[in-house]
Amino acid sequence: MSLTPHLAVVGGGQLARMMQVPAVALGLRIRLLAEGPDVSAAQVVPDHLVGDHTDLDDLRAVCAGSPVVTFDHEHVPPEHLRALEAEGHAPRPGPDALLYAQDKGEMRVRLSVLGLPCPLFLLLPGDVEEALEELADFGYPAVLKTTRGGYDGKGVWVVRSADDAAEVLATAFAEGREILAEELVDFRRELSAQVARTPSGDVVAYPVVQSTQVDGICKEVVAPAPDLDPALAQEATDVAVRVAEQLGVTGMLAVELFETADGRVLVNELAMRPHNTGHWSIDGAATSQFENHLRAVLDLPLGPTTPHHAWTVMVNVLGGAVQDLEAQEAVVLSAVPHAKVHLYGKGVKPGRKVGHVTVTGDHLDTVLADARRAGALLQDG
Repeated sequence: MSLTPHLAVVGGGQLARMMQVPAVALGLRIRLLAEGPDVSAAQVVPDHLVGDHTDLDDLRAVCAGSPVVTFDHEHVPPEHLRALEAEGHAPRPGPDALLYAQDKGEMRVRLSVLGLPCPLFLLLPGDVEEALEELADFGYPAVLKTTRGGYDGKGVWVVRSADDAAEVLATAFAEGREILAEELVDFRRELSAQVARTPSGDVVAYPVVQSTQVDGICKEVVAPAPDLDPALAQEATDVAVRVAEQLGVTGMLAVELFETADGRVLVNELAMRPHNTGHWSIDGAATSQFENHLRAVLDLPLGPTTPHHAWTVMVNVLGGAVQDLEAQEAVVLSAVPHAKVHLYGKGVKPGRKVGHVTVTGDHLDTVLADARRAGALLQDG
């Protein structure tokens, strides 16, 4: 019989998996709701149930005896979270905050009301012809996004003409999706500002990082963002803190930003959980994002976010030529002994995130080269 958990975690992906190490160090017991018996987090969290995050009875089962519930993803129905709240459990983040990570349209409207910097946007009507008329006024090129469910480049299309848009809209509307149109931002690079916030309102911020996307998937993160103007770094951090406070976020919050060609930051996406752009902190900061997420949702004092070295580079490993990742790890560590390899226990499929590598040091060119070499060896051999 398992002991009463301090925390229930919904979702069995790599984010939940990486919560387990700091949980053990802090003496915290996690109970996990996993999608299957062998998913990433279920391999390392002994107290797990297999179930469906859209099934209220499964959510009740994983939360039994647990005062707090948090998430590996943002897809739990808000009505279920309200039911759990009514039964004495504390979802963190709560449904009122999580809405803005679940629905990009709601997020855009709310952030604009708060006066936070965002791209120009338009929520399109659900009829193709009407939507095309509004897009004609909005202007091309434009970015079309599903308001719910898109991630890692899925559910996002760049359209440069009415013909492009018509094809996307016809398919999306036939599937019952709501579509958000945004301006195609002329950006210099993508940044991420992460903060952790407790229910008591304490906040800590991590250094603003630079992220590089390939085909919509985060490939590389450099912490801190190189050559970032200190004033702009502070502005990005201030935006993240304001989002956390104004939306009532508890736990980790990642605010993905565009640094524009004319020297501004614009909010691109929100994630109310540990995030890919914060994986560098496991090996590169005094307190990882995963530990601070646990501390935050349980209203414990937050840990310092000070970097260990001048530079940390994290490279994602996607499914590639290497099939036996565990065997290849020895090759990587022989070639780059100071690299830290994190495997997610997933089967290799093309384009699937199966792990990441991290390298820290005092010279950016060397750290970049070593991290990229380690990642390439693990992905492609």
